Amino acid sequence: MAMEIPAEVRRYWLPILLFTAGFLFQLLVLPRHFPPSHYDALGIERFAPVERVVEAYERLSKEWLSEMSHQPTVDIIKIRYAYELLTNPILKRDYDLFGLDEHAAVLERAKEQYQKEHFLKIDLPLLKESLVSLNDDTFSVLTHESFMSAIAEEYPLIILVYSKGSPRCAQFMEYWKQIGIRLDGIAKTAMVEVGDSQLAGYFAEKGLSKLPHFRNGVPVLVAYPANCRSPSCYMRYPGGLSVDSVVDWVATSVVGLPRILYYSKEALGPQFIGKSGHHKVKVIFFSSTGERAAPFLRQAAREHSSYASFAFVLWREDESQIWWNSFEVESAPAIVFLKGPGTKPIVHHGTFSKLEFTEMMEEHKHQELRQLRSDTSLELGCDARGHSRAGNDVAIWYCVIVAGRPGVELSKKRHILRKAQDQLIGAVDGSSTGNVDNSADISSAATALKDERLTFVWLDGDIQKQICAFYLATDYSGACGPRGFGDDDDKSELFIVRFQRNATYEALKSEKKNNLVEALQGQHADASQLVARYKGPDETQEINKWISQIIKDGDTREIPYFTSKVPDLVPEETSKEWLSSKRIHSAGKSLKQKIGFHFQDYLTDPRIGSTLLMCGCISFGIIWLRNNKSTQNTQQEKAPKDKNKRPRPKLSTSLFGQPESVADVEPKDARQWEMSDSDSD
Repeated sequence: MAMEIPAEVRRYWLPILLFTAGFLFQLLVLPRHFPPSHYDALGIERFAPVERVVEAYERLSKEWLSEMSHQPTVDIIKIRYAYELLTNPILKRDYDLFGLDEHAAVLERAKEQYQKEHFLKIDLPLLKESLVSLNDDTFSVLTHESFMSAIAEEYPLIILVYSKGSPRCAQFMEYWKQIGIRLDGIAKTAMVEVGDSQLAGYFAEKGLSKLPHFRNGVPVLVAYPANCRSPSCYMRYPGGLSVDSVVDWVATSVVGLPRILYYSKEALGPQFIGKSGHHKVKVIFFSSTGERAAPFLRQAAREHSSYASFAFVLWREDESQIWWNSFEVESAPAIVFLKGPGTKPIVHHGTFSKLEFTEMMEEHKHQELRQLRSDTSLELGCDARGHSRAGNDVAIWYCVIVAGRPGVELSKKRHILRKAQDQLIGAVDGSSTGNVDNSADISSAATALKDERLTFVWLDGDIQKQICAFYLATDYSGACGPRGFGDDDDKSELFIVRFQRNATYEALKSEKKNNLVEALQGQHADASQLVARYKGPDETQEINKWISQIIKDGDTREIPYFTSKVPDLVPEETSKEWLSSKRIHSAGKSLKQKIGFHFQDYLTDPRIGSTLLMCGCISFGIIWLRNNKSTQNTQQEKAPKDKNKRPRPKLSTSLFGQPESVADVEPKDARQWEMSDSDSD
């Protein structure tokens, strides 16, 4: 049978719990967070000058050498470590200002190594010299005077808080140089030395004790975003001190550049190529290190987001045959450009600089067969409101369009039209070199392409259903409009549009007009458009013959000028989650970080233990008073009743529930009937 808890313990469980927590906090938790200082090891007051440290050490060292001394070796090591730390000007400064003690691991190793040895066998000195040297001009050290002007610049500013006497800072300097090189062009870097206490105090943490400190030591990284102009609105770096992690944090959280994701061989096709937009060039980076994208690559991803999509693939030797068969990639690093369905991948092997990649993107940012979109129609010369690619002086130009719903059929037709375009380009190159080969039937089309009066594009009939149906003079079916239930007719359509500017309007426009109303009339006159649909076979030569014949007839025949209202192209929004408004991060933390931050600080607050003990006393008093009050009330309830008060008699009842000794009560409205005497009269 389990032992029953005494009633008194159950009654006073809260004070007992508070008393126990208070004593445990004072005896166990608080001493761990407030260990004796190095000044205590020497037996001198805190912040004592170096002279007092030397005097205390000499006095203690004489006691070690005396024959009567039995000082433990561990205590001698503590004293020696405190002496070396507090006689070093830089280490003493860091310890006094911010409590920095980055050589604590040296002390623990020495205590473990020499705890069973005689103190004369200790290898002295314990602390080795490790000064940070900044001979390189690439390091920019801020002063309090230059600090405000540095954060006022338009570029984000990344600041490294370091100490000249910190071995961790000495090891990190080479990484810091690499970080500065990789952040070139998107953020500036600077450094603040802990000795500049007024400036370093901006970035120190302050707990409940209000004493500045660096919780995890130095180096510490903070960042000022571009839209931050106050000294207090900086962001504190929370991660590990690796080059890749720091650069990723700056690029993503500070600058707001997009991440370029890694894909496996199974996910690259369905998750990236299949979902990144039919009109976009696919740019795939093969990496052998697994590092995240450099900032200049992320900048390119943001700047060319309307034209290209970017992905990373981790190169593995066991998958090399797959990448060779798919993209002809031999090794990593490499870049692959996929410029449309059916096109041959363009591969660049080896490393590349920012300038080289910018040139490659400018060369390959468009698909070989470009898409007719709201933001490209004027550039391509396929808009009635604009002009041809050749300029404003051309009166007649043409646009060959393949329209359809995105899918296999449209991809095939785009591939055929692209081959037709390549054939005309080859004919142009052949005519320029004098090697004219079987190009008489397509000479008109080749000449128009050379003169930039002919453009090949494709149109998404699903999104651009209205203009697709207008050109093809049909309802939403087949090539135009979204797929309906059971609608498998995805046949793409090929057609050509002839644009002709109004020569009469252009002549009037060049004259001076005195009437304001006449000047405003016809200000946005559209070009005349004629549409011809292709009904022939899907062969490159036949398509080019048909295009050439259309251009020959359109250039020679006199066709009356007329216009009709053409539906506008629907804007096709691209996914730009990273372009959302960037929040200014201040020195304050999120709710989750604040909870953890204050919890750690509470463990170092000496008032916690006394508060728990005081709460235990108060709760004990309250419970004791309540118990005494309830005892008095119980005793009063058990006191004898008033003797003068007569008890109410009890009535016995019969079997039928009526009192036996009580007669029937006569009702109020009862009447006595007079009985007639039958013997009278």
